[in-house]
Amino acid sequence: MASPALDFSTPADNLYAFGKLWATYADEPVFSAFHGLMYGLVGNTRAKPLFGYCGFGQFQARLLDNGNVRLRGKETGYFYDPASGDILRDWLNPYTGERVEVYNFLNDRIRGELGPVMPRFQMGDGEDAPTLMNEGTAIVNEDGSVPFILPWQTFGDNLMLEWDYTHRYRNPVTPELWPKASTGPYINPSEHFTFSSPLKEISDRDTPSASFSCGFSRLSPWWPWMKMGQSGIDGVLFGRMNSHKSNQGLVDVPRKVLDYTERYHPEYLEPCTDWDDGFPIGTWEAYARDVAPEVKPEHST
Repeated sequence: MASPALDFSTPADNLYAFGKLWATYADEPVFSAFHGLMYGLVGNTRAKPLFGYCGFGQFQARLLDNGNVRLRGKETGYFYDPASGDILRDWLNPYTGERVEVYNFLNDRIRGELGPVMPRFQMGDGEDAPTLMNEGTAIVNEDGSVPFILPWQTFGDNLMLEWDYTHRYRNPVTPELWPKASTGPYINPSEHFTFSSPLKEISDRDTPSASFSCGFSRLSPWWPWMKMGQSGIDGVLFGRMNSHKSNQGLVDVPRKVLDYTERYHPEYLEPCTDWDDGFPIGTWEAYARDVAPEVKPEHST
């Protein structure tokens, strides 16, 4: 008996499809990987290639009785030498001439639940306005509610999905405590994804996870570890990356990324053990948590 067709005008089927695209409904997590180049943009000068950005995530989804989708996972984000593919431990900043220690981003607490309303993600200290996902294509009802309906498009045998977020919130790496690492009191990172997945895999309810290829770009201030806070160089980072998931275990993860993780962070290859709630965290939050302030706080003794 054929699976009932998906109705992409309903939040329920949008949630189901998103869960199997991003993650898997199987008992074991699925791995997806990304890699690409990051460029520096300063004024009207030519974009300068700076370093590679790569990593992987492992994700699982659970379809709840109320139709919501529960997600859990872990992710790594490494910086690498584009010529060799080697993960960087330090980097010579061409803008300042300073060799700086690279801060790779690790997040083992990706947790959350998606429901029939488009999520708004709160970043930072909670005082700033939350970000509506897919703001540019969101459907806003007369009462102001925003249903979880995504801008799927069918091209031949493939289903395409555009997924965006754009944040602006108080910088956890404050200029007062990290004058060299901080680019100012606010940060505004954004990421923009375009997924392409086989329509048959998304539509088949007997298939727990759909494969995908995905192009994505990223805009943000300078990373804190670049130590651009007192450089006087006002610019942005632009990333051109791609991501992919084949549902074949670790074959999507580049060999040098896998080797580095096995050596230094093997726990990121182990499955999650809980479905608890989490809180979205970015590189700036992690940096402020892990890296001691450059300036001793005044209240410290």
